Amino acid sequence: MDSLIEYLSTYRDIIHYSLHFVFPVILAYVFFNKSWKRAYLIMLSTMIVDSDHILANPIFDPSRCSIGFHPLHSYPAILFYMILITQPMSRIVGIGLLFHMITDGIDCILM
Repeated sequence: MDSLIEYLSTYRDIIHYSLHFVFPVILAYVFFNKSWKRAYLIMLSTMIVDSDHILANPIFDPSRCSIGFHPLHSYPAILFYMILITQPMSRIVGIGLLFHMITDGIDCILM
């Protein structure tokens, strides 16, 4: 298992940005087939959650795990994102935010 993580760590940036930009297309198409383009754009817009990085010093640190460090990447915030999924009006936003947290969590594992 360690060698797999070591191997994947080599491609950490590609995996991270693919999960942020490419995989949401698949999620949107599978779960919101009739309005997948709208769902994809909404999920992309949840990237604004990364605005909490401006509160950190330095703003970007490739060796820092976002989960549990930045306010909008905190465990209470993640719980709130889970609640968003339960409401039809905010479901797509909740999915986008939660998948963003999963992606950042995977990035933390690959560090």
